Amino acid sequence: MEPFPSDQIQLPRNMIENSMFEEEPDVVDLAKEPCLHPLEPDEVEYEPRSSRLLVRGLGEHEMDDDEEDYESSAKLLGMSFMNRNSGLRNNMSVYRQNPNGSCSVPSTRTMVVCTVVLVISVSLIMAIYLLPKCTFTKEGCHKKNHTMELIYPLATNGKLFPWAKIRLPPDVVPLHYDLVLQPNLTTLKFSGSVKIVVNIVEVTWKIILHSSGLNITKVTITSAGGHQAKTVEFLEYPLHDQIAVMAPEALLVGQNYTVNIEYSSNLSDTYYGFYKISYKDENSKQRWFAATQFEPLAARSAFPCFDEPAFKATFLIKIKRDEKLSTLSNMPKELDKRLRQLSTASIVLHVQKKATTPVTNGIVQDEFFVSLKMSTYLVAFVVADLKNISREADGSLVSVYAIPQHLNQVGYALNTAVKLLEFYQKYFLINYPLEKLDLVAIPDFQSGAMENWGLITFRETTLLFDSNTSSARDKKLITAVIAHELAHQWFGNLVTMEWWNDLWLNEGFATFMEYFAMEEVFPELHSDEDFLNLIFKAMRKDSLNSSHPVSSAVQSSEQIEEMFDALSYIKGASLLLMLKHYLGKDVFQAGIEMYLHNHNYGSARSDDLWDSMNEITNGTLDVKKLMKTWILHKGFPLVTVVRKGKIISVQQEKFLYCVDPENWTSDASFLWHIPLTYITSSCNLTHCTNAYLLDQKSAVIELPEEVEWIKFNVHMNGYYIVHYAEDWKTLIALLKKNHTALSPKDRANLINNIFNLAGLGKESLEKAFELIDYLNKESSTAPLTQALYQLSLIYSLLEKNGEQQLAARVMHRIEQLLGDKIDKQCWTDEGTMSERELRSTLLAFACTHDIRNCRTTATEMFEKWMKSNGTMSLPSDVMKAIFTAGAKSSDGWEFLLKMYSSSVSEAEKSKMIEALASTDDVRKLIWLMQNSLEEEEIRAQELSHIIATVSQSLPGYLLAWDFVKENWDKLTRK
Repeated sequence: MEPFPSDQIQLPRNMIENSMFEEEPDVVDLAKEPCLHPLEPDEVEYEPRSSRLLVRGLGEHEMDDDEEDYESSAKLLGMSFMNRNSGLRNNMSVYRQNPNGSCSVPSTRTMVVCTVVLVISVSLIMAIYLLPKCTFTKEGCHKKNHTMELIYPLATNGKLFPWAKIRLPPDVVPLHYDLVLQPNLTTLKFSGSVKIVVNIVEVTWKIILHSSGLNITKVTITSAGGHQAKTVEFLEYPLHDQIAVMAPEALLVGQNYTVNIEYSSNLSDTYYGFYKISYKDENSKQRWFAATQFEPLAARSAFPCFDEPAFKATFLIKIKRDEKLSTLSNMPKELDKRLRQLSTASIVLHVQKKATTPVTNGIVQDEFFVSLKMSTYLVAFVVADLKNISREADGSLVSVYAIPQHLNQVGYALNTAVKLLEFYQKYFLINYPLEKLDLVAIPDFQSGAMENWGLITFRETTLLFDSNTSSARDKKLITAVIAHELAHQWFGNLVTMEWWNDLWLNEGFATFMEYFAMEEVFPELHSDEDFLNLIFKAMRKDSLNSSHPVSSAVQSSEQIEEMFDALSYIKGASLLLMLKHYLGKDVFQAGIEMYLHNHNYGSARSDDLWDSMNEITNGTLDVKKLMKTWILHKGFPLVTVVRKGKIISVQQEKFLYCVDPENWTSDASFLWHIPLTYITSSCNLTHCTNAYLLDQKSAVIELPEEVEWIKFNVHMNGYYIVHYAEDWKTLIALLKKNHTALSPKDRANLINNIFNLAGLGKESLEKAFELIDYLNKESSTAPLTQALYQLSLIYSLLEKNGEQQLAARVMHRIEQLLGDKIDKQCWTDEGTMSERELRSTLLAFACTHDIRNCRTTATEMFEKWMKSNGTMSLPSDVMKAIFTAGAKSSDGWEFLLKMYSSSVSEAEKSKMIEALASTDDVRKLIWLMQNSLEEEEIRAQELSHIIATVSQSLPGYLLAWDFVKENWDKLTRK
C-alpha cells in the first residue's frame, strides 16, 4: 500500500491514521509504570477476564457488555483486598484491651478457632502458590505448566469461546472461497454469503476464523462426501474479531469441509472494509460509489474469512448490482485471453452471457473468474458508474478507470503503467500472472493507493494527470505511486510476508523498486533526488528512542497498524539499496529472482530473502549475518572518521538524539555490520569508489597514498551518518573551492550530516552554517532542497519558541544564501523536471515567508486570475505559490474556496486546499478543519493534509494540536 503524501512524495501514514490503542485497561495501567512493574505488558501476570467473571458467578445478564469488556482487574483486586481487610478488622475483636492498656489472654475457644483459621489460610496460600500461574497476554492465557488447559474468554452469548489467542489456530486452513455479495447503494447496506472450503490439519471440533461487525444469520457445515448441509452453532468474540464454528462431530485430518455463512452489514462510513463514497457527477447530482480497502485487517468486515496473510486461498466472487452500475474485482469477467482473441459474434455473446446474468428487475449478477491463490487483504471489488481506457501489454489488458467527468485525465497513467509493467516482467524474469490489470481512481480514499491483485485502487490525486493544472511534482508523484503498486504485484502479491512483523518485505521492496524502476524507465524525472530526501526524513525518525526495528514482533491490530510507517517503507528500501551496492547489481538481481521463484504463490520471512541471496553469493558473503544487524535493531550507526596521513581510523556508535534518562534504552555495545564506501581526492576514471566492511567497534583503513580529502558514504547509498572530526574543515574548503568535485548527492549528504551532528551536539551550528556558505554557487536541486529543509527546521523551532529575533536572523541568512536564486526563477513551466521542481520549492517558500518580491508577483497573478473568474491559465509549477499568496487576503480566500468547490482537477484542488490552510486567519483555519472532519464541502481524506499544513505556521500549530485532541474520538472512528 502506498501512503498518501502530504507534501511532495512524503512519508507513510498520516498523523491521525492509526486506530485508538485498545489494549485492556489493566494491562495499560501496569505498563504505564515501568519502574513499578518491570514486566513487559505482554508478560504481566494477572487473572484473566473470563476467569474473573466465572469466579464472581456472573450470568450473561448480570454484567453489561461495557462492564464485561472494560472492568479493570485492578478494581477487582482492590475490592477483594478491601473485603479481606474489613474481615480482619472484625476478627481482631477477639483481642480485648484491659482498661490499663494491656491485652488480656484470649480464651481457649478463641485460640482453637484462630489456629484453624490460620491453618486453612496457610494451606490456601500454599495451594495458590504451588498452582501454575496464568500469564495472560493479548494472545490469550498461557499456563506456565503447559499440561494445563488455556483459560478461555467468554463469547457474546456468555458461553466459553474455544480460543484465546489473537492469531488463528493452525489446525484448519482455507482452500477456496465462493463469495456472493449484494450491495445496495440506496439503503447503503449489503448482504452476503460465503462458502469456504477448508482442509483439516489436526483433528478438531471447531473452526476459528475472523468476522468483524457482520450480522451472521446462519452457518452450516458440509463434509467432502456429504450432500446435506448441517446447521451448526457459532460463537462470537468481538475483542479479537473471531467467530468459532462448532462442528457437530470431530473434523478429521486430511478431510475437506465446506463452511457456508450467511450475513449482512452496513457499508462502512470509514475508509476501511467495504465502504461507501459519495460524490457529485457532472450535473452536480449526488452519486454513490462502493469500494474496498482491506489491508491490513478489514477483509473480515466484508466477509467471514481467515484474515491472516499466510492463509492464502483462491476466490470466486459474484456481485449483484443495479444494472446501471458496473463492478470490478481482482479477476476479469470475460473468458480467458484465448477466447477473447476470437472475434466471432457467437463467442462475444457467450462471454457476455457467462459474465453477467439477470437476477430480478433491474438487478444483475456479475461473476468473476476464480482468482489465483492469494491473501484475503488483497481481495477487492468496486461497484460504481465508471468509464475506462485500455491497452494490451505483454498478454495482459491494462485499463484505467475513473468517474465519467475525469476520464480525460487517465491517459498519462495508462502509458506509465504499460511501460512499468513491461520493465518489471523483464527485470524479475517472471510474467505478470493475470490476464488483466485495472487501475481505479477512487473519489474518496485515505491512502495513496492499494495494490489489490489485478485491481489497484488509487486516490484521485495519485492517478489523474491534468495537462493544464498538474505540475512536474504531480507527474512525479503519479509515476512513483504507479511504480510502487505495480512492484507489489510481485513483492506482496506473488510472494507475501508470512506475518505483519515482516511488512517491510512488502513495503520496503515496493518502495525500493519504485525508485529503481523510475530511474530506469523515466530518468528525466530524477527520482533519486526524492528518494534521498525520504531517506533523510526516515533517519530523523529512526534517530529517536521511540523508533522500532524494521522487523518487529507484532500481535494486536494497533501494533500491526503502527508498522505502516517510514521505517517499514523507507528504511526497508534504504537497506535494500545499501545491499544492492555492496553485492553488485547483478548478484542482487539474481538474488531477487531466486527469492521470487522459490516462494511464488506462497509466504516468506526475512530469512528466506537472505537465504536466497546466500544461494547466489555461494558462501563468499553471509548476507543473513550482515543484514540481521540492520533489520532486527532500531536506529543506525554514527561512523567517526579520523585521518592521519595514509591511516584512516573509523569507529561506530549508535546515533541517538538526547532522551530522558528514565526512557533511555541502552544498547551501546551493539555492532552493525556496515558496508562503508568512500572516495578520495585520488579518484580516477577507472577506480573511484572503495568499500570496507566495518563489523567491529573500530578499525583502521590504510590508503595506498596520502590524500587531500576523503568522503564516506558515496552518493548516500549507505544507511549511516559520518562525523569527520577535524576533516570537516577540509571538506568545507573543498566545497568553497570546487564543489563539483563531489556529486550533488554527496553534497546533500554532507549538509544533512553536519546539521544532524549539530543537533546532537557533536558539531557546532557555526560550522554547519559555514559549510553551506558555498550555496550561492550551487545549482543542483538535491543540496539546495536539503539546505532549505535544515534551515527551515531551525527557523520553525525558533519561531514557535518565541525567539523571534533569532528566527529573523535565520531567515535573513536564508535570503542571503538563496535570494539570488529566488530572483532568477521565472513564473512559467519551462525547464527540466529537476529545474521545475526546484522552482516550485523556492517560490513556495519565498511567498510563504514574504522574501524578495515573491508575494507581490504572486498576488498580482492571483488577482488577474480572480478577475477572470478562474478562467485564466496559471503555470502549474507555481500555482501553489500563487494560491498561497492570494489566500492571505479574506476576499482571495473566499474566492479560492468557491473555486475549490467547482474545480474538476484533483491536482488543482490539492494546491487550493494547501493554500487555504496557509492563511493566518485563525477562524478560517478552525472552519477548514471542522468542515473537513464533518465532510461538508471538503472530503475527510483531506483532513490530515489540512492539519499538517496548518501546523506548519506560527498561528496554526497549537490550533492544530488542540483540534486533534478535542476531536480525537471522531478522528479515530473515521
